[in-house]
Amino acid sequence: MSKNIHTVPVDYLFEAILSLKNKEECYTFFEDICTVNELLSLSQRFEVAGMLRAHKTYLEIAEKTGASTATISRVNRSLNYGNDGYDMVFKRLSNLSLPSIQEESEDSKPE
Repeated sequence: MSKNIHTVPVDYLFEAILSLKNKEECYTFFEDICTVNELLSLSQRFEVAGMLRAHKTYLEIAEKTGASTATISRVNRSLNYGNDGYDMVFKRLSNLSLPSIQEESEDSKPE
């Protein structure tokens, strides 16, 4: 049974997030509202999604991100059968000419 996330408190939270003006405000807000592990888990899922879209294997993703195969599989299900939220955001980020997580990760590898 799926829980209905469309509630007044969730609307209020999303309005709060939409009111943030820059990355520093995001750090300030999310450090208060999330535990460090929650925030790292969210960012890990986003990184996994980007790597899946780049056709990386589960093994490559697990080695790079530390994500479990269960997490990778869950993200893959969202990409394939979800609401296309990841794709919407990836498209917007690519339109901004920002480096992808994958490119940034490769740049930061030791030689």
